[in-house]
Amino acid sequence: MQVLIALLLAALALAAPAAAETVYVSNEQDNAVAVVDGATMTLLATIDVGRRPRGLALSIDNKLLFVAEGDDNRIDVVDVAKRLVVGQLPSGADPEFFVVHPDGKRLFVANENDNLVSVVDIAAAKVIGTVDVGVEPEGMAASADGRYVACTSETTSMVHLIDAATLELVDNLLVDTRPRAALFTPDGKQLWVSSEIRGTVTVFDTVTRAQTGKIEFAVPGIRREGVQAVGMEISREGATAYVALGPANRVAEVDVKTLTVRRLYLVGQRPWHVALSADQKRLVSANGNSGDISFIELENGEVVKSLPVGRGPWGVVIGP
Repeated sequence: MQVLIALLLAALALAAPAAAETVYVSNEQDNAVAVVDGATMTLLATIDVGRRPRGLALSIDNKLLFVAEGDDNRIDVVDVAKRLVVGQLPSGADPEFFVVHPDGKRLFVANENDNLVSVVDIAAAKVIGTVDVGVEPEGMAASADGRYVACTSETTSMVHLIDAATLELVDNLLVDTRPRAALFTPDGKQLWVSSEIRGTVTVFDTVTRAQTGKIEFAVPGIRREGVQAVGMEISREGATAYVALGPANRVAEVDVKTLTVRRLYLVGQRPWHVALSADQKRLVSANGNSGDISFIELENGEVVKSLPVGRGPWGVVIGP
């Protein structure tokens, strides 16, 4: 009887539908965030936010969505259940991208015009510190243990390592021209930095801070300058990375261990950022020039749908 019950439970688990997920996309030309049903791949709603929304991230409990409003010098706070802006946070000038610290209490925001990283206390709704970095900071990342925050500076061609506790700048590492995104591997052992103009990803050891590898991308039929590495995502287990290649209209799948490109996915025009579903089986790219998002089923390696979401899709995150 116990064996029969176990078999029935297993069958029910296999038959159960996947957990519902919601995709959030910042449309910088519409001043809005698109809300998409991840299961049906349909547009549910749009949320009016501030001017030129770009970076966005969910709170640790997934109840709030933070959206950087570059032309309003603030972070909008969206209640995802109500689909409504319920507050604003100060951000410093021209927030482009930011990261929620693993403690869930602070945002680290890149202020592109002021060459600063602003640290925002979420509960107090105030800036509690700043860190001087290079010219035109953009990409932000936090290590899983919360010890370090990384910031890229486009014009200086550096990634800056910040102690999250003391807010001290602990290192500056040279990378290729116009770095965009930064990302720590889940185990915290590596820091990845994409460089838009050179179309590369540079990999650093976070302990020695030495460069340990570089990934170069080539797309058949596209000139080298048309392949520009921008947004990145790494799978939860740390084995696979995905890199948006901008004007090449591709997303690259990369083996993290060997730093080799496994395959290229043809998506919409100029993908900026990508996001992985919770089960790690689907990838979504935000395609700025074609006004859509692409859904990639990773098990079979197919782009299954392109969904129009608005003008200028830039950032994308996936939540419950």
